[in-house]
Amino acid sequence: MTELIGHGAEAKLYKTGEVVVKERPQKNYRLPEIDEKLRKQRTRKEAKIMETMQKIGIPAPKLLKMCDKTMKIEMSFLDGPKVRDVMTIELAKEIGQKVGILHKNDIIHSDLTTSNMILKNEIHFIDFGLSFVSKKIEDKAVDLHLLERALQSKHHKICKECIKQVIEGYKETNPQAEEVLKRLETVEKRGRNKK
Repeated sequence: MTELIGHGAEAKLYKTGEVVVKERPQKNYRLPEIDEKLRKQRTRKEAKIMETMQKIGIPAPKLLKMCDKTMKIEMSFLDGPKVRDVMTIELAKEIGQKVGILHKNDIIHSDLTTSNMILKNEIHFIDFGLSFVSKKIEDKAVDLHLLERALQSKHHKICKECIKQVIEGYKETNPQAEEVLKRLETVEKRGRNKK
């Protein structure tokens, strides 16, 4: 039996048994040739990032199949709660360590929220629809900034401690941590100035 288990602006997620299929339906508000190009690019890019996750040992759904004609990605189903629903200060350090490994390998997730993490023995990252590869310190700092914002809005009671722990973990695994954290201060100042 196939069931719809999630959908966002870009894609729909269906589950059949232990397999999840992510499908990017066409968008009628875009020109057809632009729409197809975009969906093809995003599908390929996401599959590539998922393959890289396996290579660098970051827990994520396993890529089973990708088709850029049907714009579908098949991946393994992760059975576990979203970190959003079970967040603790202890989990924050693990999040920081894993984000550090992502950044050390120049992967920018771009949507680091606790809704995009699943706890199954350890934290697994999901949803690489916005992810990309970049060596830029700025991109890494912005990624961390988004994670901090997500913690503040979803877990405000424990967010101060969580952010501390995230940074501790991040420093352990990313050799560029000091540079990124320095840039993070600039990114945060920009955010405050906009307000």
